[in-house]
Amino acid sequence: MMFTKPNLLHKLARISEELKYFDWAELRDPDTIGDWPASVKAVVLSLIFAVSVAAGYLLLAEPRYRQLQAAASAEQGLRLALEQKTAVAAGIGQHRRQASEAGASFARLLRLLPSETEVPGLIDDITATGEGSGLEFTAITPARENTEGLYIESPIQIEAIGGYHNIGAFVSGVAGLHRIVTLHDFT
Repeated sequence: MMFTKPNLLHKLARISEELKYFDWAELRDPDTIGDWPASVKAVVLSLIFAVSVAAGYLLLAEPRYRQLQAAASAEQGLRLALEQKTAVAAGIGQHRRQASEAGASFARLLRLLPSETEVPGLIDDITATGEGSGLEFTAITPARENTEGLYIESPIQIEAIGGYHNIGAFVSGVAGLHRIVTLHDFT
């Protein structure tokens, strides 16, 4: 069956006529469905279909769509975390090499700290540095050791006579020793 323009207009006019004379109160009685005109049945079926589709969307499709959106955003977060962990894993060799270098440097620095047996040698180095700077020592007195967590402090009280520049040269020379020595409490 082909719908031509005059044919379509004729059908629309007939449907309009049927709806004009239809008693809408009959819709309340489901027993009369068989007597309804085809156009009314089509409208009612269209409404039922539209309500069914809307209910199906609201009850079934929309919650699933929200779950899909949540999963997509979680996936983005997981991808970002994977990229970060991949970057860390790619640089693990470099990190290990740096840790090894830091360990070797730390061991070198530990060797610079004087041990208990090196205190007399340290006093000799300090004396030689002071005399080379033009100071005249009147007294060098080792004091009692103090344990300070990771290290032991071995104070040495030094009395020397010399000029301002001589003391500066002495401090500079002590800083250049191959051991870690701190100077403080000058009078």
